[in-house]
Amino acid sequence: MLASELIERKRDGEELEAADLRAFLDGFQAGEVADYQMSALLMAVYFQGLSTAELTTLTRAMIESGRRLDFRRPGAPPAVDKHSTGGVGDKVSLVLAPLLAVAGVRVPMMSGRGLGHTGGTLDKLESIPGFRTDIDLEAFARIVDEVGCAMVGQSPDLTPLDGRLYALRDVTGTVPSMPLIASSIVSKKVAEGIEALVLDVTCGDGAFMRREEGALALARTLVELAGREGLAATALVTGMEAPLGRAVGNALEVREAIDCLHGRGPADLEEVTLALATELPGVVREGEDREEARGRLSDLLRGGTAARRFAELIERQGGDPSVVEEPDRLPAAPVRVPWRAPASGWVHAVGARQVGLAAVELGAGRRRMGQPVDPAVGIELRLRPGDDVEEGAVAALVHARSESDAHRAMDRLGAAVRIGPARPAPGSAALRWESRRVRYRVTPQGVEPIG
Repeated sequence: MLASELIERKRDGEELEAADLRAFLDGFQAGEVADYQMSALLMAVYFQGLSTAELTTLTRAMIESGRRLDFRRPGAPPAVDKHSTGGVGDKVSLVLAPLLAVAGVRVPMMSGRGLGHTGGTLDKLESIPGFRTDIDLEAFARIVDEVGCAMVGQSPDLTPLDGRLYALRDVTGTVPSMPLIASSIVSKKVAEGIEALVLDVTCGDGAFMRREEGALALARTLVELAGREGLAATALVTGMEAPLGRAVGNALEVREAIDCLHGRGPADLEEVTLALATELPGVVREGEDREEARGRLSDLLRGGTAARRFAELIERQGGDPSVVEEPDRLPAAPVRVPWRAPASGWVHAVGARQVGLAAVELGAGRRRMGQPVDPAVGIELRLRPGDDVEEGAVAALVHARSESDAHRAMDRLGAAVRIGPARPAPGSAALRWESRRVRYRVTPQGVEPIG
């Protein structure tokens, strides 16, 4: 079949035969299908979607385009990982990986960088002096076996087809496509060589999926696709109406993650971390339920065991482990400007998207792929939805390179924070997600509301 014929068929809503789609993908890898032709197919998929068979074909082509690791060893603890669909203030991975390691499982975690209003785990890690996220796969495997976890960037040897497709999606407006998101995530996790996966599908103002029905649909697609590819998978739908925790910005988020590893982090960050941890095999002990396991893991945080494991991980990856006990060693911005509440009343919303964009204004995020980020800048929030506030009270502290940078970010904060004269209704979206961040559990058996 000609490439143009295949594009036309997908454009018109027809299901593509597995052999034809695979030949098109193989031709793209071989340079026989041009970027503009692949871009046209991606746009057709954006509008028409993919059938289950088409999605499986695409995902397997991505997996088979590169190397595939294997962490499954007889008698060894299970190898597991977590993936988040992204958000603002989401530093869960920094807490979860060492916590899972001390809980007795192995975590070969490959993460990404921030883009747009959302932050990236690699950018946060690289704000730790000396920390390397670019170690080779052999060193990566050794650290996983010896420390229990390692946190690195995606290797170009794994799923290179996905890397090429994502680069095209990024410049053609086809990133927000559910089947393309699902195939990208699952192919990378299968290629990692893990046995089980927990997915944090964020929902709300600061998430890719703003509406619950979209988040639930994506969660079901991810769980089903992962299962077809041999991964035990569960997804949690979590709230991203307001930023997770209080810190937004790379070094600031590392500091908050360290607080959580010492058992003194924000309640919502700990809630999401423990909920994700107890979905993974090998973490909940025989005879325990998930609530009992959360209590045991919470004790590991408060006892400092997970913090010590994080310090060990930092040292093995070239970083300064003393930041775990002395977080003032992390990069700090030269200017700190308070942003004050413009009115008295009750906080009805702290819009995650605008807070994330305020951090981007400061240099904590990227406007385009490959752009460097400033590890020191960011925002510390002092209020949450449902709080009462007095006019002029410090509502946030802006960490910036200059006063002018700070004031540009503060304009965004003004758009993010909504204060009203009356207490917000308990059923409002912001308060509902704020009171309990984890709202749904999605398994191969179905959807379970939580809380």
